[in-house]
Amino acid sequence: MGRRILNRKDLRADYEAAERRKGEDETDEAEDEAEDEAEDEDEAEEGDEEEADEEAVADEEEAEEEAPPKKKPKAKAKAPAKPRTRTRTPKIVRMKVVWGVFSNSNQRVATFDYPKRKEADDLAAKLTNDKKSTHFVQPIKEPIEEKKDEEVSTPRK
Repeated sequence: MGRRILNRKDLRADYEAAERRKGEDETDEAEDEAEDEAEDEDEAEEGDEEEADEEAVADEEEAEEEAPPKKKPKAKAKAPAKPRTRTRTPKIVRMKVVWGVFSNSNQRVATFDYPKRKEADDLAAKLTNDKKSTHFVQPIKEPIEEKKDEEVSTPRK
């Protein structure tokens, strides 16, 4: 039996639409109640206070019957904050490109600095003719060896 795959985007869209409708319903109810109260006040000011009171009581009873009681949201207990683990940033190693002369079995025979490409080609040609096996030149990235302060320091007088 195959796995059932849920389309998460559709589910999220449905959930968000329901949340928006819920928010709109709450604002509509609040607006309706405010309009009802404003109408009640206008009627009371016009004259017949007794009739207005009776209508207001009737409107309140209808509103209570129509609107379900609002539930108070439960206070969620927050989980204690976990301490953040610090990740070490890897040390950035500077690289340089050198030319490597390789044999047919990918063994490095010699290396040359980047500006000395011609010398690397000459060596590869010489080895190919002498040993009757193919040699080729290829660029290699090597880490730059940085000299420490202790090694470079000059002797004190």
